[in-house]
Amino acid sequence: MASESDLADMVRRAKEASGSKKFRQSVEMIVVFRDIDVKKGFALNEVVQLPKVGAPAAVCVMASGDMGLKAKEAKADKVIDAEELGKLGANKRESRKFVNRYDFFLADTKLMPTVGKVLGQILGPRGKMPTPVPFNAPIESFLERFRSSTLIRLRNSLSLSCKIGDETMDDGDLAANAAAILSAVEKKLPNGDKNVRKIMVKTTMGRLTQAAPQEKK
Repeated sequence: MASESDLADMVRRAKEASGSKKFRQSVEMIVVFRDIDVKKGFALNEVVQLPKVGAPAAVCVMASGDMGLKAKEAKADKVIDAEELGKLGANKRESRKFVNRYDFFLADTKLMPTVGKVLGQILGPRGKMPTPVPFNAPIESFLERFRSSTLIRLRNSLSLSCKIGDETMDDGDLAANAAAILSAVEKKLPNGDKNVRKIMVKTTMGRLTQAAPQEKK
């Protein structure tokens, strides 16, 4: 695996290559794999908690009653109850726009059947099915964890792209996030880092920078 110093150097060069823009750019990492047969169903769908947080992930909570109130007090990005879920189900276009607005969804276990019925066909393919939250579980802790997380998905492809932060963050912090993602991904690969062909970093509008390709051992 690339070291954090290698990753920090890639981040630095990606920022330099990008130049100044009139908006805050995201910093993305692209990982290209080898010797993996995606046709046989290999896939990744992992939530990775990042050690350094820039802009927190947007989290929607589907709950009512006490859990809904606590979610609002904890300043969840959105809290919706069963009635609002039902309204969403009547408008597929609005449902898609709603789902695309949030990075993660949490749901009271009692609402999971309704969520599956109303939004399952939209949430499922995007890897955004809600994490169930049991009755009396500390919704604040769930929110804290998911706000500092990112979703890693790989389906029918030999590469994945994921956001590691934005250009205002320190190079070392971005490298730490990249290292955390790589560590989580490599644990799921059949042969660990031997399945990683190359790692690249770029800003939203910038060019790709990469470390030296890893050689097969």
